[in-house]
Amino acid sequence: MTKRWVTVALACGGLMACAEVSGDTPTKATETGDAISYEAFGAVGDGKADDLPAICAAHEYANKHGKRVKSKPDAVYHLGRRALTVVMATDTDWGTSRFTIDDSQEVEDHRKPLFEIRSLLTPVEVKVERLARGQTRLEPCPPCDCVVYVQNRNRKIFIRKGLNQNDGTPQQEVFVFRRDGTIEGAITWDYDTVTQVVARPIDPFRLVVRGGVFTHVGNRMRQEKGYNYWGRNIKITRSNTEIVGLTHRVTGETEFGHPYGGFLAIQQCADITLRDCSIDSRKTYKTIGSAGKPVSMGSYGYSASLVVNFRMIKCTMDAINDRTRWGVIGSNFMKNILLEDCVLSRMDVHQGVSGDYIIRRTTLGYAGLNAIGSGRLIVEDSTLHGSHLITFRSDYGSTWDGDVVIRNCRWIPQAGRIPVQPVMFGMQNDGTHDFGYPCHMPREIRIDGLHIEDAKPPANYQGVVLFGDPAGRSQAERPFPYAQTQTVRVRGLKTASGVSPRLSANPEWARPIAFVSE
Repeated sequence: MTKRWVTVALACGGLMACAEVSGDTPTKATETGDAISYEAFGAVGDGKADDLPAICAAHEYANKHGKRVKSKPDAVYHLGRRALTVVMATDTDWGTSRFTIDDSQEVEDHRKPLFEIRSLLTPVEVKVERLARGQTRLEPCPPCDCVVYVQNRNRKIFIRKGLNQNDGTPQQEVFVFRRDGTIEGAITWDYDTVTQVVARPIDPFRLVVRGGVFTHVGNRMRQEKGYNYWGRNIKITRSNTEIVGLTHRVTGETEFGHPYGGFLAIQQCADITLRDCSIDSRKTYKTIGSAGKPVSMGSYGYSASLVVNFRMIKCTMDAINDRTRWGVIGSNFMKNILLEDCVLSRMDVHQGVSGDYIIRRTTLGYAGLNAIGSGRLIVEDSTLHGSHLITFRSDYGSTWDGDVVIRNCRWIPQAGRIPVQPVMFGMQNDGTHDFGYPCHMPREIRIDGLHIEDAKPPANYQGVVLFGDPAGRSQAERPFPYAQTQTVRVRGLKTASGVSPRLSANPEWARPIAFVSE
């Protein structure tokens, strides 16, 4: 056991026992330099032999002995069709090695991940009986810094409206609980009771996975109704993890197929950084949704749920405006998101983000920037190609309980594809649906430098509108009010058409908003 593993054990009360595996008896020299090799455990690396069992064994050995793993630079590792998951708990360097995932033929378990980056620390006991929104301290203090997951199964939130309608999700979130009793990722909801608590220690050292070029042959599953998401991916549940320089290429897609839930799928952890990664988008398919009508279904290259402090730095992809391909990121129950220097087809928050949601020096494609949640939404020095500058998802109430700041950005509506009547902020909530929470438009919107490419407007063009008609013109009773924006401050907004923007397509609705042009 290396010194750093001893430190972890003392800090957090011991390591989870590793299973005895064949990896304890490698077939040849175990280490290349100070790293474990796959070949030592029987990997062939010719792109044909199933190397997944050998890769499993190598990482089991590395985890048990606290060793890093390094693959052979010119190898092509085939990951086969067996229902095996490689548990990764130490630094790994895949470099220029290639990995083949072939889902064109039947696999043993299409939902199972191929790799899981997991902590070996055992959960700790934390008592939580109730919580208040905005809470930043909690007692008693934990024995070490940990990520805490809480749920109240008695309350449903994010009760979805539309073609994928549902009866909601149990109230839940994660936060970082420090050993001094402070909370990072302030509590998002009021909990009158907590029905489940899971506290996982945060490893004090960062685990880094570098490189790797994955070629993924798409599945050909046929299922007429509903979604049947595939795994066959890399799952990350360990906090304090960084993925650097990973490449994922998609091939072999046909007329039929079902979606993937994210090649990098991150769940219930904190402090995750994806850097210099390149993941292809996948083909969009059709299915019958929960409302009994056809809906589009697509795969995510990245998915993140219940994560505190999620960062993507210099992650890029091709064909960001190809409408036959699905948007590349989906997320739920997030706290603090940063995209910096990225080029991606979409950034989407489904079931909420709280804290800071920051898009910086980034280009987003046709599927645009989507938001639901609370806190500060900041978009700066970026170029966006979506139908709206920002879409506040109507299927979750178009709610943003906080402020929005736009600085020095460029917006090309519909990627310049067709003449359109641009609506800057896409939102719709007529007040007739209970989403499980009060819904808000952003309290204040501040625009400080924005260029809108509307040089090819439709006939009778009257200019960009900041808001369409969010609440609708119906006079029907609205039992679930939609709180209106209080102030819009604009400076340095320019349009290619030269036509001045308007506040709303419904002047009567917009009358209470304080519009300040600086």
